[in-house]
Formats: sequence, structure tokens, C-alpha cells
Amino acid sequence: MIERYTRPEMGSLFSNFTKFEKMRLVEVAVAEVQAKHKIIPRKAADDIRTKSKFQIDRILEIEQTTKHDVIAFVTNMAENVGDNGKYIHFGLTSSDVLDTALSLQLKEACDLILSGVLSFERELIKLIKTHQKTLCVGRTHGMFAEPTTFGFKLTGFLAELRRNKRRLLAAAKQIAIVKLSGAVGTYSAQSVEIEKQVGKKLDLFPETLATQVIPRDRHAEVLWVLSMLGAGLERLAIEFRHLQRSEVAEVVEGFQPGQKGSSAMPHKKNPISSENVTGLARLLRSYQQASLENIALWHERDISHSSVERVVLPDAFIVCDYALARMTEVLKGIYVNKDQMAENILRSQGQVFSSHVLLLLVEKGLDRDTAYHHVQRLSHGLKPGEQLEDKIVNDPDLKQLVNKREIQTIFSGQKHLKSIQEVIQKAISYE
Repeated sequence: MIERYTRPEMGSLFSNFTKFEKMRLVEVAVAEVQAKHKIIPRKAADDIRTKSKFQIDRILEIEQTTKHDVIAFVTNMAENVGDNGKYIHFGLTSSDVLDTALSLQLKEACDLILSGVLSFERELIKLIKTHQKTLCVGRTHGMFAEPTTFGFKLTGFLAELRRNKRRLLAAAKQIAIVKLSGAVGTYSAQSVEIEKQVGKKLDLFPETLATQVIPRDRHAEVLWVLSMLGAGLERLAIEFRHLQRSEVAEVVEGFQPGQKGSSAMPHKKNPISSENVTGLARLLRSYQQASLENIALWHERDISHSSVERVVLPDAFIVCDYALARMTEVLKGIYVNKDQMAENILRSQGQVFSSHVLLLLVEKGLDRDTAYHHVQRLSHGLKPGEQLEDKIVNDPDLKQLVNKREIQTIFSGQKHLKSIQEVIQKAISYE
């Protein structure tokens, strides 16, 4: 991933150094367990633990000849260990080390994403609580529908985020896998017990049944969760983009001193962060597609997945990490224009309360079709400056059925506020 979108901690996790360090940890754990079972000498395991170092330049140099990155890595490690270097990688195949080391990386990467989710969640809850009573227009099909509150709008995004958080925790567990079953997964060179004990050392679970590789449906599940997180962020980003349109003007992304929105139009404050996240979500979906295609490998394995994963796994985590952080900053800095929200409700001329008028008329004895006809007739006949509330209380057909206080109660929005706050409190407290 380009440097622009790479945050240091996540970028470091997918560096060459970290990859080889995770591979080294796997080799050390295997040697220690093998020594315990007297498969290799105790002194060999001690040397591998204390002397196993690697030099990335040297690995790359050896790979120029071997055309095999794991062999180059093992050769370099053995050079540093000395005579007992011959016991490094004893009874293993490349994928045993590569896939197990990758599990360690992805497990840590999921932890970083979870940290980002929790930060985002905290800011979202703060904004919800601040604006749980801030009335605004709810829209369906892009049109005025009924009143809601800005806090209630955001609560739906909180519920979705928490579903994705649970998905992330489940996927992180599914990818925390050790695999040491050998060339085609038969354990012919390494026992099941060795794999189990190495997994315990590394805090990984043994694969149920591997071929030569950990089955790639596990990796696809992780990328599916990242793409779902991206989709959730995109949904919120699009909401903010719509609410920031000039004719809506209900929110504004944070705008710092010295920031410029356009090279030609000095007045512009564009929703650039939300637009950025919308684009990043598209990338996450493309990585998910690639991970699904990696599931179907030939027979016990091929390496068609390898080139794909070298790109999509680091990029997906880096992109998701960045998108979470950027949208968290949007939440921290967003300006909510309460006055404009109130003005937009007034612009509806009271039509946003039509459904509750319909219910009141039915309660008063009209059949639904007749009640609907009257409310629609008055709503569609409004002229500039007229209010639906006044039209109803002065309508010859309706003023005998309803009184002014009942209508005023509906058009005050208090019914909506009461139910909305109950739902918000329940949603915030429910995990």
C-alpha cells in the first residue's frame, strides 16, 4: 500500500522484518518442542533459540540463486546458528512455517483493527449522546419522510459497527491457526502432538485438517470482515456526504485553519474524508473478491494464492486501519448545524408529520383509505408559506374530528423524541 494510507504500526506489522521474525519464532518454537520430545538435541534447540538471527539483505541475496524465499531464510538462519543450524526446519515444509507465521501476523493485525473499531465506537457513542434530542429530517428515497434525531441516525451505524466487531472477533479466532502437518498434510514427518504443543507456545490452534496449506477459506473470512467494516464506514461516509450538500447543509466535516477546499473556489468546504473512505471501501471489496478466488487451489496445494496474498493481505489491513482512523477523526471534528436541521424540518411545511395525522384520523373513526385521502389532499395542495398543521385544523372535513391541541402535539415532535430516546438508550447499552 502507498505510504499515504499506511499508518506506522500496521505498516510495520507487514514489513519484511516482521514477516521473517514471525517465521523465526515458528522455527524456534518447533525446535524447542522437538528437543523436549528428543527429536533433536537440546543443545541444538538452545542454539536455535539464542543464535537464530537473520539479515534481510542476505536472505534476498540467497534467494537470487535458490528462487525460494523460505530456503533462503532457513539458509541464512543456519549460517548464524552454526553447526546446529542443520536442525532448523527439521521435518517441516515451507508452508508449515509460512502459514503459521502468517497466522501470527494476521492475529496481531486483527487486534490492531479491533483497537481502531473501539476508538471509532467511543467517538460514535459520544456523538449519539450529544445529539440524541437534536431533531432533523429523516429521508427515504432522498425525500423528506419523518422527523428523527441526528443521534438516532448515528445509532443505526453503532449497531452495525457492533455486529462487525463480533464478526471481527470470530474471524480473528478462525485465523489463529498453527499448521505443521507437512507436505500434503499427513503428519508423516511431524506428529500431531508436536503441532499441538507448538500451537500452545504460539497461542494458536491446530488446523482441523490441512492439505499442504491452511485452507484459504479462513483468510477469506478475515477479508470478508474487513470489507464489511469498510462497507459500514462507507454507509456513514455517504450519509455525511449527502448531509453536507449545499442544499442540505446539516453537517460539515472539520475544517482546519489554513485548509483549502478548492484551488479555484475559495468558499468550498468539501467532504474529502468521507469521499476518501468511500473509495477505500471499494478497494476492500476488491481484496475480498481476490481472497475468495484463493480458496480453490489445485489438489493439496499450488502457489497461485501466494502472489495474491502478498498484495491483498497487507493492503486490506492497512486500508481498513487507515479508513477507521480517518472516519474517527471525522466524528471528532464534525460540525452539526442544529439550526439548519430545524430549518429543513420547517421547509417540509409540516408534511413530515403526515403519518401521525393519518393514525390520529383512523383512531377518530375514519377508515384508513379515507384518512389517507384527506392527509394526502392537504399535503399535496400546500402553497409556499402554508403549513400542513394549519390546513388540518381549518379543514371543513377534519376540524370536527380533531382538536387543535391534538394536532399541536403531533407537530411538536415530542412523540418522536420520546420513542427515539428509549431506542437509543437500549441500543447503547446492548452489546
